[in-house]
Amino acid sequence: MSDPRNIIIVLLLIGIAVLGYLYYDSQQTAVRIDVPVAWGEMDAFGHVNNTVYFRYFESARIAYFTAIEYLDLMRATGLGPILAETRCRFRLPLAYPDTVTVGARAGELAASGFEMEYLVYSQRHGRIAAEGSSRIVSYDYEKQCKAPLPEELRTRIERLQSGG
Repeated sequence: MSDPRNIIIVLLLIGIAVLGYLYYDSQQTAVRIDVPVAWGEMDAFGHVNNTVYFRYFESARIAYFTAIEYLDLMRATGLGPILAETRCRFRLPLAYPDTVTVGARAGELAASGFEMEYLVYSQRHGRIAAEGSSRIVSYDYEKQCKAPLPEELRTRIERLQSGG
């Protein structure tokens, strides 16, 4: 018969994974995408290279922009997003095989842009692997300068963030 201590350890690990997902789920990211970790994303140290996390953020950001039809608005007005800065806090090394769920949501809206927040959740580990943020600026691509955030875009962001 199995050692009862091993059963307790397995149950604790399952509980930690469930709590990790509940924490992730409580963060209310407006958009989520699943991304399989590719073998080629690992570096010489045997884990996913730090630059890859920024590609995960980018993929979630573009999914968010698609959900609010930002690129359609850009084609109509000439005003679109430009990435001003981005940050990442690495919490857990990722490795192949794994699938990550990447969530994105808008944070504070400002006169000419907004913050975006990201979570990278490892399905293999049942934990948050990274948290990130970026500053998106509304940009007039014709005049090559910062522009006010269109009111229509504010409405779309607020609608998506509220679950509508």
